[in-house]
This record gives sequence, C-alpha cells and structure tokens, in this order.
Amino acid sequence: MLSEQVYAHLRDAIMRGEHGPGAALKPQELAQQQGVSLAVVREALVQLVGDGLAERLPNRGFAVVAFSDRRWQQIAEARQIVEPSVLRMSIERGDVDWEARVRAAHHRLVRTPVWAPEEGEYYSSEWSEAHRVFHRTLLEGCGNAVLLETFDRMWTASELARRWATQRNPDRDGSDEHRRLEEAALARDADTAAELLARHVAMTAAALNDG
Repeated sequence: MLSEQVYAHLRDAIMRGEHGPGAALKPQELAQQQGVSLAVVREALVQLVGDGLAERLPNRGFAVVAFSDRRWQQIAEARQIVEPSVLRMSIERGDVDWEARVRAAHHRLVRTPVWAPEEGEYYSSEWSEAHRVFHRTLLEGCGNAVLLETFDRMWTASELARRWATQRNPDRDGSDEHRRLEEAALARDADTAAELLARHVAMTAAALNDG
C-alpha cells in the first residue's frame, strides 16, 4: 500500500533526525515530495500519531512530538517499574545458556559502531538493533512471554526518545553502563543489576528534561 510506504519513509526520516522535535509535518509538502495524494499522506501521518512519533496540532496540522512531550516520561516511569523487576526474575531463573546469550549480546553491542554518517545524526540502525537485543536478552531468562511482549512494546515506543537523549547527552558513558549491567547480571547480583537498570532508564528520561 502507498500509505504504508509513505509511513515507513517518514518514520525512518524522523528516526534519522531529518525532522527534528516539534518540526511541522505539512501534508501538502510531503505529498509533493513523495508524489502521492494528500489522502495517502494523511493516512501515513495518522499512523505516526498512533505510534507516538507525531501529534495533531490545534489547527489540524501535524508535527513531530516534542522533547517535552509527557509521554516520554510516562514510558520511562513504566520501564523503571517493569524492567528491573523482570531482570530480577531473569537472574533468578536464567540458566547457563541464558548467561552465554547475555555475554554474546554484550560482545556484539560493544563491537558494533554506534554511528553511521550515512544514516543521519542519530545512532545507526545496526547499533540500535544490537542495543535492543542486549537489553532483551538480559530479560529473557525470566521465561515469561507476556512480560517480554510488554518490554517489546515499551522499547519500540521509546526508541525516538533514546536517539534524542543520546544526542543531547553525548558525554554519557553508555558503554560502561552496559558493561556494569552485564557484570551484575552474570554475577547473579539481582539488587545491583536492578538498580543499575533503573538508573540507566532514568538517565535517558533526564536528558529530555534538560534544557
């Protein structure tokens, strides 16, 4: 479907930083650029609104969501409650195969370049996927598919906020945070691991509150 193609194009452009926080998404201009009808563009924009990547303006226009959007803080709050608890379960229940997967996922994350100039100003899609896999693997030892599906939804919903936060806090040592998370999980230190994970999520939300 044309609307799906336009949606995918716009979503990727927002994720790459081509449309910044609060930037207007003008249906007429987008329709011209994409060579499609206004109806097709509006359908794609409505889908972006549903994803939480765009918002409707009072005059019925559209814009990329802003840094200050309360939704980012709500997602972060939910993650700080859910993910450390699931990590505790994972550490208690995870077997040796889980430990091996955590180590491998962390190794892949460390060895994947964070930036790819051709992909825009935010981190690369390859690193983004390695990052997601590492965090999900940490939780997979819990053995609860419903909790992992909840993680998947929250992770997808907060992806844009993560990209913005990385750009706004370039001096943050995410590599060290991930290393300490891996070490605590594999040492079966649930208290430390849960605390580190909650702080890791909170720092992303805090970056969006700065300035």
